[in-house]
Amino acid sequence: MNFEYSESLQQLLRKVDDFMEKHIYPIEKDYQEYVEAPEHLWKVYPGMEDLKTKARAEGLWNLFLPKEYGALSPGLTNLEYALIAEKLGKVIWASEVLNCSAPDTGNMEVLSKYGSPEQQERWLKPLMEGKIRSAFLMTEPRVASSDATNIETSIVRDGDEYVINGRKWWSSGAMHPDCSIYIVMGKTDPSAPRHSQQSMILVPADTEGVKIIRPLSTFGYLDSPVGHAEIDLSDVRIPASHLILGEGRGFEIAQGRLGPGRIHHCMRLIGCAQRSLELMCKRVSEREAFGRYIKDFSSIRQDIARSRCDIEQARLLTLSAADKIDRHGSAGAKDLIAMIKIVAPTMTCNVVDRAIQAYGGMGMSSDTPLASYYSYARTIRLADGPDEVHMYQLGRNTVKQVLKNN
Repeated sequence: MNFEYSESLQQLLRKVDDFMEKHIYPIEKDYQEYVEAPEHLWKVYPGMEDLKTKARAEGLWNLFLPKEYGALSPGLTNLEYALIAEKLGKVIWASEVLNCSAPDTGNMEVLSKYGSPEQQERWLKPLMEGKIRSAFLMTEPRVASSDATNIETSIVRDGDEYVINGRKWWSSGAMHPDCSIYIVMGKTDPSAPRHSQQSMILVPADTEGVKIIRPLSTFGYLDSPVGHAEIDLSDVRIPASHLILGEGRGFEIAQGRLGPGRIHHCMRLIGCAQRSLELMCKRVSEREAFGRYIKDFSSIRQDIARSRCDIEQARLLTLSAADKIDRHGSAGAKDLIAMIKIVAPTMTCNVVDRAIQAYGGMGMSSDTPLASYYSYARTIRLADGPDEVHMYQLGRNTVKQVLKNN
């Protein structure tokens, strides 16, 4: 892996830093106060469109998509974008400003890789232009969705339509007022081989039979205006042309979607951890206890040193995974992807926890981003597959590799 970055990439990284310093950090508190106010629930921050216009004018737009998807994308590699994702992760909502936020990134990747020309024109184009938002409906409340073959939502062909019935939850993005399209995973053929039963289909959010039951909170955070919804799908009729790629291709699509997405999540988490460490260092340099600055206590110095080591280890592992995806695809990088999904969220939880402890009571309040970082990191230990699934698969693959080579 080449650790020497091109001059053009270094310029882009500096441009992202400058944008964050000029436009994101100065309004961070104002943004948080707005979205947390009860009267603004599920409303978009008034300055968001202006921020997006500025980002697009500076060429900081759709940075995650490769160059073959047109002028709206600068054509970065996964390794190059990973460095940007870390910077954006320092403010959880900053990715949206650059049209690089989940779940839209994954959904745009699905449509760009697997969507028909008609699907791309109707849904990918407005997503890339930032005119609409989207949601990904996979997890279900009635089954253990860590095993996606358990999914029960039915997608049944009826003439020129598919009829969808099921209940989904943790559908991130579905509460956003601009959410216009869902990608729904369900079963088209329960009798097919285990990994050929599922399919993915595009469902407009305003389709008859689609009902949002409730928003779900994570550790008390509703994550307005994006949100996580529980959604009922009752006799939802969708044109057959909305099916993505073909019947039984759902797992294939999911694997293509999740590889790069896990890089994005992990690098954003590393950004959270890095900023937590920076905030911790500033805090302990300003506060005194028992006659000396907190930074001078041995336990604090050990926490800082341990956090720096943990962050750097996770960063290098994630960059290695991104580099391997670029060279060998998601399938070739599957073990490294599993490693980062195990390592990065837990590392971030630990680093943020140390920072909260150093801050004291303030660390648990909304006066700092630490509590929201912890909620985000702890959530990602479940999202995109829980730790246990990744460890099970990684352990299995490791045994096979060792036995094969000996």
